[in-house]
Amino acid sequence: MVKILIADDEKDIRDIVTWYLSREGFEVFAAADGHSAMDIETSHLPDLLILDVMMPGLSGWEIAKMVQRNVPIIFLTALNDENDKINGFKLGADDYISKPFSPRELVARVHVVLRRTGKLALPGNVLQFPSVSLEPGTQRVMVNEKVIELSAKEFELLYFLARHPLTIFTRENLLVNLWGYDFEGDERTVDSTIKRVRKKIGVAGDFIKTVRGTGYRFEVDKP
Repeated sequence: MVKILIADDEKDIRDIVTWYLSREGFEVFAAADGHSAMDIETSHLPDLLILDVMMPGLSGWEIAKMVQRNVPIIFLTALNDENDKINGFKLGADDYISKPFSPRELVARVHVVLRRTGKLALPGNVLQFPSVSLEPGTQRVMVNEKVIELSAKEFELLYFLARHPLTIFTRENLLVNLWGYDFEGDERTVDSTIKRVRKKIGVAGDFIKTVRGTGYRFEVDKP
């Protein structure tokens, strides 16, 4: 399980961030001050740090300087001046989010940073459907016992949809979750990737349903 530290002296923020991240399946540690944050960092070795800047004891800046290992950092702070952001990135921040913030956007950015830094791999469960299996460890797709070659992004998109059967995802949802907030393309990227996946996996492509005017969902037709 991916471990995340949220360090903030505001209890409401710690609670809401913890709730949203826990709902995503992360193990979350919370600290109300800089010294507690460093204790958690050294004892539990979290995979990602979310740090407020202005905290009792040690500031987020100081924690970033003290951390001795390569771990991604997101600053979550009321300091939104351009110089503050530049300073955060100079200290090695992977992202910088200004308060007030959207918890849903924070979660999306966490996913992006973890994927970009290699901390978040696809879940290890093989997904089995009629005539189709998806193996995340090898990124192999089997259709009627025949191996189908997909690119990494094509497999990631197919596996993401298959992990959430019947859930409707807008094109924007898919862009944020799979390409990231900083992706400069548009929603047509999703459509073209879906089109390639459908073509490659043949009849199994019918499992990817188009929801007109909205996006896509994964639905296995009943025999």
